[in-house]
Amino acid sequence: MCGIVGIVGKSNVNQALYDALTVLQHRGQDAAGIVTCDRDRLFLRKENGLVRDVFHQRHMQRLVGTMGLGHVRYPTAGSSTSAEAQPFYVNSPYGITLAHNGNLTNVEQLSKELYEADLRHVNTNSDSEVLLNVFAHELARERKLRPTEEDIFKAVRGVHERCRGGYAALAMVTGYGLVGFRDPNGIRPIVYGKRETDEGTEYMVASESVALDALGFEVIRDLAPGEAVYITEDGRIFTRQCADNPKYAPCIFEHVYLARPDSIIDGILVYKARLRMGEKLAEKILRERPDHGIDVVIPIPDTSRTSAVELANRLGVKFREGFVKNRYIGRTFIMPGQAARKKSVRQKLNAIELEFRGKNVLLVDDSIVRGTTCRQIIQMAREAGAKNVYFCSAAPEVRYPNVYGIDMPSAHELIAHNRTVDEVAELIGADWLIYQDLGDLVDAVREGNPAITQFDCSVFDGNYVTGDVNEFYLGQIERSRNDAARSMVNVDNEVMGLHNDGGEPK
Repeated sequence: MCGIVGIVGKSNVNQALYDALTVLQHRGQDAAGIVTCDRDRLFLRKENGLVRDVFHQRHMQRLVGTMGLGHVRYPTAGSSTSAEAQPFYVNSPYGITLAHNGNLTNVEQLSKELYEADLRHVNTNSDSEVLLNVFAHELARERKLRPTEEDIFKAVRGVHERCRGGYAALAMVTGYGLVGFRDPNGIRPIVYGKRETDEGTEYMVASESVALDALGFEVIRDLAPGEAVYITEDGRIFTRQCADNPKYAPCIFEHVYLARPDSIIDGILVYKARLRMGEKLAEKILRERPDHGIDVVIPIPDTSRTSAVELANRLGVKFREGFVKNRYIGRTFIMPGQAARKKSVRQKLNAIELEFRGKNVLLVDDSIVRGTTCRQIIQMAREAGAKNVYFCSAAPEVRYPNVYGIDMPSAHELIAHNRTVDEVAELIGADWLIYQDLGDLVDAVREGNPAITQFDCSVFDGNYVTGDVNEFYLGQIERSRNDAARSMVNVDNEVMGLHNDGGEPK
């Protein structure tokens, strides 16, 4: 899970890129980077940390140019070093920089091909650098001094033919233009828009529509699966379908947790989708527990709030804010290791005893991954005097790892993996537990755009839409993502003097 943004403007774009990255900060808090282009010169700043900490005035003053792209990273390989902060750069052909959101599932094969056949060196463990080199190699095949839009789209077609997985990417070709493209299944989101200025039309491409909204850009549309957009440095725009058999199968977890509620993804308003998730949950509770005895519904801030409000309305039960959130603690997706995750919950949330004392409380969260966070929160509710603590998940049971850009834990670390609902309830300490049904989740999201007939729901059902994920690959994921492996990576990086704050879900 990362955030990407690119702008082709009529004046310096450094401040606009910075502002857009702050809007997309929820998509990655591990590292940030901006590269700008002034004629044929590139200016780059990237480092581990939040946007506000990576870019100071002295950096911004050097980031000159009317075209550029930016990135906020949440690591997808379990490790986090400043060497893997994006954007990445290759000098041939033309000088290309790239920022990427997603994950390639055939990265080992691609790395081997790049070295043995394409004669290209990859310097990090990042699949984003692999993606960049594949794009650069495909563009170099044309052997032209000046690339045309036809050359750009042919290179993107080559990327789609070689790369597997979920990806939305932005590439800047020095002195020529900005390219945005999306994988043939449309797993990761990407949208583009424009704004009119006194100097002319400016264009932005970003992960979420909120970045465009915040800077006064009018959304044109999402890129379709397999589609590319090319915006030249002088402001001409071209689009082209670059995949042979594209299909819409966007990641449904964007609507559950990843995206901001005020974003519109593939024509679906995330806020409305989450309201409908609350409606579906309320209907399930009324079916299965008509005499539920719930006194109050309390959300676990922030992502679940929208669903919890509608759930309470449908049940006819009071909605209350029972937890106060410390705004200076990041999302628990970013916490390294079990000890840090446990500590972060107490630092992040504090219970208001008045809302718990002597009541039957229904806590609502967007999802349950490891169970670490909700176990701690349930204990906090009991300490605050709750009579009974019930727990509700706006998403179904997370049973399988994500392989398309969300660094979820290995399967055996997922609390619902190979366990019943009652067993999970006992482990987290809830008096009873209700999950959203997968069919209801799909209906809640799809109602916003009935034209989308399929979603990537692999974390819930184990069906990976790219069709290339097998037991061997999942075994590799298991070995790379478990906490023990992460700990070894952290130790190695400390020995090497590398900063590490690897991320994983709550």
